[in-house]
Amino acid sequence: MRDLFSDSSHRPPLSLDVPSYKIERDIKGLQELEFLISSSAHKQSLPYPFIFGVDEAGRGPWAGPVVAAAVMFPLEFSTELACGKQTAQTKILAQLNDSKKLSEAQRLALIKPICRLALGVGVGIAGPRKIEELNIAQANYWAMRTAISKALKQAQKTLAQQEQCTRLLTPLVLVDGSHKIPQLSMPQEAIVKGDQRSYHIAAASIVAKVTRDKIMQAADRHFPDYGFAQHKGYGTKAHQIALQKKGICEIHRRNYKPIKALLES
Repeated sequence: MRDLFSDSSHRPPLSLDVPSYKIERDIKGLQELEFLISSSAHKQSLPYPFIFGVDEAGRGPWAGPVVAAAVMFPLEFSTELACGKQTAQTKILAQLNDSKKLSEAQRLALIKPICRLALGVGVGIAGPRKIEELNIAQANYWAMRTAISKALKQAQKTLAQQEQCTRLLTPLVLVDGSHKIPQLSMPQEAIVKGDQRSYHIAAASIVAKVTRDKIMQAADRHFPDYGFAQHKGYGTKAHQIALQKKGICEIHRRNYKPIKALLES
């Protein structure tokens, strides 16, 4: 059992078993985690938490930043989805999926609805120099903490404008992957394949991917010989050929082995 709210002194903790597999008997797909959280909170007579979905894009490329995003939707969306209620908002959220499973056109079509419906959206960007300074794992965590901080501030501002009490806001971070975010002073759960099991994480996945793609398309205009708009900095054959002809540019990650090997040669 995991105590998700164990650092909240004014409330007893919410205990939730988050399995590493899908529970098809309960609910399928991107509503699974929100359903489990809603059910656990209801059974324990505890308030439903404000969920932040967190995901990243760009850990593997040889060039460009790693981008993290955090997204928080209103509470009513979670309860409506958990109950199977169909509204205009939940129909939009039902289109969400792991960004890697959507086409570029599908991702772009979902960005505006996500930002319009969310209470808070935050993006953290760790560039090549930050990646070299910290290493990719720590730079990714830094970007995630930055994204969460921005999303939380925006959500608090939105709730204040709606005259809702932000002081009692109970957050819960759901991060895609098998590792929790270090140095994060908020309750959190690491969810394997979370971008296929939570619409909060799926939305963050889309925001991170679209943001990074736009950055790499802009980089392509500054460094047109590398094909960044096509391969987004990944180590494709075309990228390798460009590196052999042109050498590295300023957005390459010099601590990555293929780039490091070029520098040493």
